[in-house]
Amino acid sequence: MKLSKTQANLVLTLTAIIWGSGYIFTKLATNAHMPAGMINGFRGLIYAVLVYIFFGKVIRHMTRAEFKIGLIAGIINLVAYQLQTVSLQYTTPGDNAFLTATYVVIIPFIMWLVFHETPAPKSYLAIIICMLGVMELTGIFNHGFNFQLGDILVILSAVFYAIQIVYFGSTAASINPWITAFMLGLVQGVGGFTWSGVFEHSAYGAINWQAALLPVFILGVLSSFGAQSLQLIGQKFTDPTPAGLIMMTESVFGSIFSVAFGFEAFTINLLLGGLLILLAIILMQVDFRKLYVARQRRKE
Repeated sequence: MKLSKTQANLVLTLTAIIWGSGYIFTKLATNAHMPAGMINGFRGLIYAVLVYIFFGKVIRHMTRAEFKIGLIAGIINLVAYQLQTVSLQYTTPGDNAFLTATYVVIIPFIMWLVFHETPAPKSYLAIIICMLGVMELTGIFNHGFNFQLGDILVILSAVFYAIQIVYFGSTAASINPWITAFMLGLVQGVGGFTWSGVFEHSAYGAINWQAALLPVFILGVLSSFGAQSLQLIGQKFTDPTPAGLIMMTESVFGSIFSVAFGFEAFTINLLLGGLLILLAIILMQVDFRKLYVARQRRKE
């Protein structure tokens, strides 16, 4: 299959929409009192089974080195998802979506710590703008410094998403993407159910299974297997910068769905905070030097 850049960008837009809707389904599952570990256990298991059904031949030829790389990627992914899912018990899908997107601003500083690559000067401006957006979104300007537990957890999850992306780009990119996908699902499933069995078993009696199972099934099929597959296809046929910008709109769609489905009211804080975070994300994604050079060439 071969796609034009326009078609690939449309595929990535659909990916962002699905990921944005995922916050709603996760919130529905937590509202039905299904604990975070169990949500991730079901979601990961569904993801791994579907990848194996469609790409079993590739999975069966996995080497020991590929297993190790996929296992590390899976553990990082599990921690990020677990923190993000728990945070939705204490915050709204819209706030969660925007705060999760701050991982784009964190990535250059992870690169600096791990590979000693100095962040671009624009990174410092972006982090300031992003922090202003977070402060506006969480109401610090209006009510003082009062981070909620959910806000802290989701920012921690953003740190692990940033670590995950750096690892994907430096190490996990060397193996077949479907092996990575399978290991992400497998570790999320096994790790989620293990965590749940050890720490969450006392909460099982309160679960509204009828209300929880459908959102979790949708998360596994659409947000994990569906969106991940679309991302792999879309990114293969477009450039990194537009791909990153398009996928960052996940936070916008997450907020839109949150307001549309009544999980939160549309407020000035949500609008201004979200816009500032988006501005920081765009600043990080766009290579202004290349744009300037391209513009000068067109003038010539």
